[in-house]
Parts: sequence; structure tokens; C-alpha cells
Amino acid sequence: MNVDNVLNEIQDLNLTYLLLAQRLLQEDYATALFRLKIDEPMAEVLLSLSARQLSRLARTNQFLFRLGLDDAGQLQALTNHKREQGLGQTHAALLMTATGDAVAARQG
Repeated sequence: MNVDNVLNEIQDLNLTYLLLAQRLLQEDYATALFRLKIDEPMAEVLLSLSARQLSRLARTNQFLFRLGLDDAGQLQALTNHKREQGLGQTHAALLMTATGDAVAARQG
């Protein structure tokens, strides 16, 4: 895979993420804040961006989102344990919430 292809794919992912973030915020603001792990000022800026601004923002060589898991242990816990379908999603949500709470405590 050449560098241009990788850059194009990063930009496509960025635009997809930004469009999804806007849609989530429009449909269910409180849940979107939780799922996107962003605060209200960031949400308001995202909602205010036009399609042209989103497109321009997406055209960077860096990912605009980050993985919601902070360490390899959390990733292993989510992927290595067989659980009932519903319980697996609940377990993932609990791990993600605990991660967000820990990050907020460190930043606070």
C-alpha cells in the first residue's frame, strides 16, 4: 500500500467520523456526548460546522478520532472472553465508561 492510498483512507475515515458525530449529536445529544467522549463545547463546534468545513477538516494526515481503550488489557478483555451477545455489549460499555471516568479523573 503506498502513502497516497493510506492518506486517502485516513481522510475518508476522518470525514466519515465527522459526519457520524454530527448525526449522533443531532439525533441524541446526551448519548452522543457519552459515546464520542467529548464535552459540550466540542459538541457545539462539531454541530456548527458546514459540509465544506467538515471536508476541509477531514483532509489531514492524522486521525481525528482515537481508540476509546487506553490499554492493551482492556482490548484483550473485550476480545478474549466469550459472552452472551447482550452481555458482551454490556461488558464493553462498562469497560469504556470506566476508561472515560479514569481519564476524566486524571485530567480533573
